[in-house]
Amino acid sequence: MDTQLADFIRDTPAGKVAGEILRKCVHCGFCTATCPTYQLLGDELDGPRGRIYLIKQVLEGKAVSEKTRDHLDRCLTCRSCETTCPSGVNYSHLLDIGRAVVEEKLPRRLADSVKRTLLKTVLPNPALFGPAVTLGRAVKPLLPSALADKLPPTASAARPWPAAAAHSRRMLALAGCVQPVLAPNINAATARVLDRLGISLFEADGAGCCGAVRFHLNAQDDAKQDMRRNIDAWWPHVEAGVEAIVVTASGCGVQVRDYGHILADDPVYAEKAAKISALCRDPAEVVTAEVERLRELLPKTGRGPLAFHAPCTLQHGLKIRGVIESLLITAGYNLTPVADGHLCCGSAGTYSVLQPALSEQLRRNKLSALNAGGPAVIATANIGCLTHLQSGSVMPVRHWIELVDEALT
Repeated sequence: MDTQLADFIRDTPAGKVAGEILRKCVHCGFCTATCPTYQLLGDELDGPRGRIYLIKQVLEGKAVSEKTRDHLDRCLTCRSCETTCPSGVNYSHLLDIGRAVVEEKLPRRLADSVKRTLLKTVLPNPALFGPAVTLGRAVKPLLPSALADKLPPTASAARPWPAAAAHSRRMLALAGCVQPVLAPNINAATARVLDRLGISLFEADGAGCCGAVRFHLNAQDDAKQDMRRNIDAWWPHVEAGVEAIVVTASGCGVQVRDYGHILADDPVYAEKAAKISALCRDPAEVVTAEVERLRELLPKTGRGPLAFHAPCTLQHGLKIRGVIESLLITAGYNLTPVADGHLCCGSAGTYSVLQPALSEQLRRNKLSALNAGGPAVIATANIGCLTHLQSGSVMPVRHWIELVDEALT
């Protein structure tokens, strides 16, 4: 695609990245076939091809309008289009650049600005998010449905972690921000599974939110500070030889894998960020590498029908497809078919709060597909998808690693 970037961005690092991405796009339209919002709305500007054109206009210096922002805001950043694209267009990186420019040039209305400020202040901070969840449960009937949906009825308890220094093989775990409050057993279950496989998993003091919440709410400078804080907390352990940084929420995993790209122009952190990205692993990758040992440990019993929802961040972001399904089959589950498994469930981080109507429609579609095969449980790999689906489902929704952990006990 031919483009003439405006002076304000042409020679900047972001401009160079955007120009390279835009030149790859041939406007073939394959992406529209797998875009959830285009499928729902049928508007060219609510699909990747149309949004690329809008971003191109903005970067060429055209006036920014509320209409432009609305179409960009309605994007889930699911990255299904990247999986489909035959030209290798890195749409998500272009969208990050476009959204940041729009945010700078067009201030938001007060109500929208306040809502986003609350989200990017409270969600990444467990010290604020934890009490907010407790209070929210107490006044749940009074909350807007988009917020009430996100609250599980009771806090889930975590079973004990194994001894941290039990094995010579050691890996770090990202504690995160929302997950420790809503589902603290996920990291603990991962630690127990890896312990059975001869690997010690531990969390580092000082590490917290991966930065995704702020980054995707266009507070990119604040998000970079989250990333630098995590790198500082992890770096002594990296130098001491940890094998990997295990991220049990696939949404956070995509963000940590992107540290090297996002901080590439940081003279202090660029090299460290690239190393952190290279060390980032989804637990499925770690467990699959030890699958023969896992088979030896698992009892040879069936565990019933299960539907697996592959988060967009897992299949389109991390490019991990079919791996967790295979592990669940190994654990004794009978996987039921799920139609349109490539489509988003509508969670997408804060999207379900900021775009509730579209999010709810996508959730209804996804739950219909998941329930069609008659499963007894739904499994997924991301805390956002888990809470979003659970709030609309009568069937339990679990993180897959918890199910493997239970199969081992």
